[in-house]
Amino acid sequence: MQLIQDTPDLSAYLVADEAIDHEHPLVRETAARLRTGAPDAPSYARAAFEFVRDAVPHSADAGDPRVTWRASDVLRLRTGICCAKAHALAALLRAESIPTGLCYQRLDMVHGLVAIKLPGRESWARQDPRGNKPGVDAQFSLDREQLAWPVRPGLGEADYPTVHAAPHPAVLTALRQATDRPHLWQLLPTAL
Repeated sequence: MQLIQDTPDLSAYLVADEAIDHEHPLVRETAARLRTGAPDAPSYARAAFEFVRDAVPHSADAGDPRVTWRASDVLRLRTGICCAKAHALAALLRAESIPTGLCYQRLDMVHGLVAIKLPGRESWARQDPRGNKPGVDAQFSLDREQLAWPVRPGLGEADYPTVHAAPHPAVLTALRQATDRPHLWQLLPTAL
């Protein structure tokens, strides 16, 4: 699938905003800690991915009713659904000047991913920091996607090709308005 930037300006994929708050001290501290064992952009991107995937449980898997949406809150509370975890990963990557966008899949509801563009690479590479569990094995890869959920077009599922510089408004609104995770499941869009 050919990924399409929602803006031609690559610098838009480095911006801090309310959800991808990479200027927050906790995001900066976490990025600095991850950078110590990762001397170049690809190894840092892998370390950040594995940290968010493995050290921040998906709230549904953990039975955690809290809803997070801001990257710093995901890192502080160590919980989030896929879209919130994507915000955290985007913030950690942008904190180290790696252009990162947000991508989505239509499954039973919208599923959040990130796309990264590493120096010297011509194309974006989607990554899925959702978190692994039995039957889910998302891995960091620059050449062959290994996402949590391959789409099943026969069931109406789809990959959206757009690389968003900011969270999709419908997703962000649902995350911000939800009082808890069961409420969030009612609010999250099923399509974009």
